[in-house]
Amino acid sequence: MPVNRHVLTDPELQQQEDRSRQPETSLDSLCAGFCLGLDKEATSCSSAMAKGEGGEQYSNASLLAKGESSDAIKLPEKNERKKRLTVCNKICYAIGGAPYQITGCALGFFLQLYLLDVAQLEPFYASIILFVGRAWDAVTDPTVGFLVSRSPWTRFGRMMPWIVLSTPVAVLSYFLIWYVPPFEDGKIIWYLFFYCVFQALQTCFHVPYSALTMFISSDQKERDSATAYRMTVEVLGTLIGTAVQGQIVGMVSAPCVPGPADILEELKNSSHSLNQTDHTISLQHTRVAYMIASAVICSIYILCAVVLFFGVKEQKEAGRLRSEPMSFFQGIKLVMGHGPYAKLVMVFLFTSLAFMLLEGNFALFCSYTLGFRNDFQNILLVIMLSATLTIPFWQWFLTRFGKKTAVYVGTLSVVPFLILVVCVKSNLIITYVVSFSAGVAVAAAFLLPWSMLPDVVDDFQVHNPDSVGHEALFYSFYVFFTKFASGVSLGVSTLSLDFAGYISRGCSQPSNVDMTLKILVSAGPIVLIIIGLGILYSYPINEERRILNRKKLQDQRDSEADSETDSAELANII
Repeated sequence: MPVNRHVLTDPELQQQEDRSRQPETSLDSLCAGFCLGLDKEATSCSSAMAKGEGGEQYSNASLLAKGESSDAIKLPEKNERKKRLTVCNKICYAIGGAPYQITGCALGFFLQLYLLDVAQLEPFYASIILFVGRAWDAVTDPTVGFLVSRSPWTRFGRMMPWIVLSTPVAVLSYFLIWYVPPFEDGKIIWYLFFYCVFQALQTCFHVPYSALTMFISSDQKERDSATAYRMTVEVLGTLIGTAVQGQIVGMVSAPCVPGPADILEELKNSSHSLNQTDHTISLQHTRVAYMIASAVICSIYILCAVVLFFGVKEQKEAGRLRSEPMSFFQGIKLVMGHGPYAKLVMVFLFTSLAFMLLEGNFALFCSYTLGFRNDFQNILLVIMLSATLTIPFWQWFLTRFGKKTAVYVGTLSVVPFLILVVCVKSNLIITYVVSFSAGVAVAAAFLLPWSMLPDVVDDFQVHNPDSVGHEALFYSFYVFFTKFASGVSLGVSTLSLDFAGYISRGCSQPSNVDMTLKILVSAGPIVLIIIGLGILYSYPINEERRILNRKKLQDQRDSEADSETDSAELANII
């Protein structure tokens, strides 16, 4: 007897179904509204799925379109219960995304400061480490995605072995990044090697983890729900990473080296040798503090991996290939050939570079230019706390006033405060106000790219209805470009400090260094923001076009659903 796949029309049954789903839907909507877009959601999924692991036929715009559902076909109740994920499953899955954000925040805010003032590397070599590490990270994403898509199925699934096997070595390499080796000659190779190893192994964890979204359920609605939980946890992960690293390291202030004038003054008194001994002891304490912070983060990393392994079961029938694997250059040609995507990538490439410059140099700026060596970790915490709290506001703003307007307002909101922080004399209260305001703009910068990329994917599907299964390419190449740009920004900024005459662990810096830091955290980001918003003016997808694309896609999906139903009924009749 053929199965009735059409939606129930009986009002009483429909109301009963709505009541049974209402509690979970409310939680999912709250999670999605709180943190949609901050995570590198598409980062991950894209890298693995772009190489053939199979992308969703429908874009992530479904997370923004409340009230719309891709489940236009009613499945038997028994199968629906089998596909449904419990709240515990979703929480365990979400916890697996925390390590990526925790380690990313710790490295982003503190690695440059650590290499210069604690490991005592020359700025030129520190710039090489930062650039090569980030560039290597960008290359490993499509590479790991290619390998994961060809992995055989095991008793633990296809994705879980990658996650489990990469965790121990990733944790060890992360810890060794924050360890100062007892030799000088090979110190540069030490940090470069373990930084690249960690980036590669973290990719081996995060790409399969995000592709796991497709293998935890075959129900699109359940996947969207699990993604909402994941985004919530990852937002909190950014806050945890900043708090753990900053507060532990902040308890032990790195000693500073007196400038030439101070050295001449110290040579006149007999306490110089004692002070030098105190400096050595304090530096050792600072190194221990960094190791303790890294050990805590490593413990959290392992705990999250264990929870993910025992709390999530990978379903073999949930993932289906939708397209043949595509080479790297074929993928670039496909996605960059779509005009709206190319413009959107350029917009967020410039705006992301602006915030990357601010993130990578703000700790140095607070320590040396503003003179808040003992408060910079609290200032960074204010930035991330502000970003976390204001994400719901930006989610409401973009749905109320449109996404292009949200980009203009959110990005430009940081400009007055960037000007204020370099023009006004050093003041701790003003710095906290600027940090909070910067966090508001950071939230918009994190949220808006991931909320606008689905619109580009929808536009591509409307104009290329026969090209399916390539959605993940749009995300993976966006991540590739932004990661590569991140390496460029870190390398260039550190190299600029070297040219300006940066003194490692200096109690004060030359005026050229102060001017360079002001450019890196104020003038440079402002110029990049203006360029990005100028390109945004020509971005063709407005609210009217977005709504029209969504309607066309919904008509296509309804037509496909009717076709599948007719084919199934015909097969049963035959």
